[in-house]
Amino acid sequence: MTQTVNPVTLPSDETSTDPQWYIDLEDKHAAHNYGPLPVVLAQGENATVTDVAGKTYVDALAGYSALNFGHGNERLIQVAQEQLASMTLTSRAFYSDQLGPYARDLTTLIGKDMMLPMNTGAEAVETAIKLARKWGAEVKGVENGKQEIIVMEGNFHGRTSTIVSFSTDEEARAGYGPYTAGFTIVEYGNAQAIRDAITENTVAVLLEPIQGEGGVVIPPEGFLAEVREITREQNILMMADEIQSGLGRTGTTLACHYEGVDADVYTLGKALGGGIVPVSAVLADEDVMKVFTKGTHGSTFGGNPLANAVAHEVVKMLASGEFQNAAQERGKQLAEGLEALVGEGLVAVRVRGLWAGLDIDTSLMTGREACEKLMAEGVLAKDTHGSTIRLAPPLTATEADIEEILRALRAVLGVDA
Repeated sequence: MTQTVNPVTLPSDETSTDPQWYIDLEDKHAAHNYGPLPVVLAQGENATVTDVAGKTYVDALAGYSALNFGHGNERLIQVAQEQLASMTLTSRAFYSDQLGPYARDLTTLIGKDMMLPMNTGAEAVETAIKLARKWGAEVKGVENGKQEIIVMEGNFHGRTSTIVSFSTDEEARAGYGPYTAGFTIVEYGNAQAIRDAITENTVAVLLEPIQGEGGVVIPPEGFLAEVREITREQNILMMADEIQSGLGRTGTTLACHYEGVDADVYTLGKALGGGIVPVSAVLADEDVMKVFTKGTHGSTFGGNPLANAVAHEVVKMLASGEFQNAAQERGKQLAEGLEALVGEGLVAVRVRGLWAGLDIDTSLMTGREACEKLMAEGVLAKDTHGSTIRLAPPLTATEADIEEILRALRAVLGVDA
């Protein structure tokens, strides 16, 4: 039977220089699962962005580290344009000329035998959970259905049903039950708590080397090394979520490298797509990754040629060490400026590479209020947990960009330069 499909008349493609016009449209037609600052961005170049009214800001968030290489990076844009003109999608039902070379170079950069390509960070974490459970059943010999994974308080690994099941952020969890079983939550930074939580059914410890969403929370020195020792002793996997902390952000290729630690499994994302396409990956050695066999896991878009081409170029850029060194240099500048403000409106600061968490004196303002004031000063940042602000400008930010962030922060806190 033939059905007649009538055309739909869409609203006109009008535009405006009034930010409120766009805000009203979004509030009316898009779900309210975010609470953005009232700024409507239209253009970006390196570490700066411009709104629809023509005002320019320093981007001190960089898409939660997805834009480590800045807005509109010419090298990445060129690769994306060339691949767009060639082929964007094959699905993994066929081989493509992009996945093999990319996989070879990413595994070389990270120091693992194999990788599994996915799209978003949450998908990478879900894949790592499946990997650990399957490894536990097939290699370690844990009865299927009894596998346990130890996770950390204050974690943020994504927003899928399974992941929010082991979140300790009630806002992320509330109303989403029933929750997935199989996770034991322990105090972040407490290696003894991990040791005490291990049972015969434990297959992995999943952690962030630095808790980004938690406010750039850096664990005690030696914690990662001790976790590595415990997991080796107990024959369980150490799984490091480096989706925010990895790929140069902390001044090393991976945050684990700061302590000279090599986890069994890594999840990568955000910066891997160069701020152009969503790309993620799970990496492990063959003795772990081999439990994935034909048909046991997959993704329509995971490993698509466009994503592979962009991510491969990201790997080549990181292989030079240029961006890691830049994060160290600009991070030192940022740290020195922030530390001078402790006691001047900041209660504490935590900095690793070009990544910082700032605790605002709650008697002065909330984190949200501070971000609104920073926006008025021409700097965009993000608050978390009430009084904390996260700063993560692109690794390509200039000395002047960092100084502008510090100037704006001093102005907001009422501190003379």
